[in-house]
Amino acid sequence: MSRPDLDRGHYVAPADTMSVPVDVVRIDAKPSNLWLDAWRDLRRRPLFWISAAFVLLVIIVALAPTLFTQVAPADGCVLVKSNKGPEAGHPLGFTRQGCDVYARTIWGTRTSLIVGVLATLISTIVGIVMGALAGFYGGWLDSVLSRVGDIFFTIPYIIAAIVVMSVLPQRNEIVLAFAIGGFAWASTARIMRAEVLRVKQADFVMGAESIGMSKFKTLLVHVLPNAMAPVIVVATLSLAGAIVAEATLSFLGVGLSGTMSWGLDISQAQTNIRTAPMALFWPSLALTITVLAFVTLGELLRDAVDPKARAQR
Repeated sequence: MSRPDLDRGHYVAPADTMSVPVDVVRIDAKPSNLWLDAWRDLRRRPLFWISAAFVLLVIIVALAPTLFTQVAPADGCVLVKSNKGPEAGHPLGFTRQGCDVYARTIWGTRTSLIVGVLATLISTIVGIVMGALAGFYGGWLDSVLSRVGDIFFTIPYIIAAIVVMSVLPQRNEIVLAFAIGGFAWASTARIMRAEVLRVKQADFVMGAESIGMSKFKTLLVHVLPNAMAPVIVVATLSLAGAIVAEATLSFLGVGLSGTMSWGLDISQAQTNIRTAPMALFWPSLALTITVLAFVTLGELLRDAVDPKARAQR
């Protein structure tokens, strides 16, 4: 039966008691969790939408470069057009070898993103496994894995990748991704270990072990899902670092060979910076925008999943 006094949002005490109207607190029944709170915070920030739009554009260009240029990567370069400016069908001009700058910049997006994603996946997976095992099981396993991680942490992964790529006869995207990601996992492992150490002290983890669940299943079902938020943020930032590493190695001449790459184009165009600066400018701009978009997105995501950072704003 409807109560008019309650329908108006007030509770009226019985006549035989002394009382005053008290507002009824209506509790929002919507569920809340870390990622839902992060999304509510991110969607109110214009910088998130700007960086996400650039990231989406980079992904589309990498997946479907023919939507943006009809010049195939296998088309030969015309030397008579060496260092010439823009013309019909070639809006950004030509390189020293007479290649279309616009087409090479578009097709170079795919190379950079493939290497960046593969290298990030490799470093993230290795870091998750090493950090989770070390943090959850502890003891001698923690000591061994932590010391191995310390060794890799002290090795600059770009220098290590230079050494690896210099001695390998075949250099393609997969080999380069392993050369970068195979030495860049130590920081992810450290963060994963710290999160696992925090989560495994929770009551739900102790409850799972008390009902007879195995330690490995507890790690997979309860600990890892609740420790992944910082790792996802680090992976976003690591993707930008992997793209820079690929461009750096190609610029130094130990990266990809025979493949369109921003770093390779920058290296070839630097010798003619006075006579044809645009051949250097456009791949550099594409590299800068891509890295800046991923870094900005990663930093915004890091702030969104950190309750303390949200509270300070």
